[in-house]
Order: sequence, then structure tokens, then C-alpha cells
Amino acid sequence: MAIDDDDNKPKKKVSHEIGQDLSLLSVEELADRIALLNAEISRLQSSMTLKRATRDAADRFFKS
Repeated sequence: MAIDDDDNKPKKKVSHEIGQDLSLLSVEELADRIALLNAEISRLQSSMTLKRATRDAADRFFKS
């Protein structure tokens, strides 16, 4: 009985590189990439909102 090493390997995380060749990806893989990038956009927007709020609070404090 042969051991299938592929079943024991951890699954590779979906990642995306800007400018990457998309011609070899399936529709499902493209949808996964879009979901990944949308989640990253939301994360970046949340971080930007928090940083702006911190900066605005500091500006108000030091202008007093």
C-alpha cells in the first residue's frame, strides 16, 4: 500500500501577486483571488480609517 504524500501536505494558501499571469487560473481560482483581494482592501481601508482618527485626535490635542 503506497502512502499518498499529497494528502499529508498542508494546503497552500491562496495568494496573489500583482501583475501575475492569469491565463492558467480557473474561474473558481479567479473568484478566490477576487475574494482575497476584496478582504485585503477592506483591511487596508479599516487601517486607514483608524490611522486618520488617531491623527485627527492628535491634531486636536496639540492645537488646544
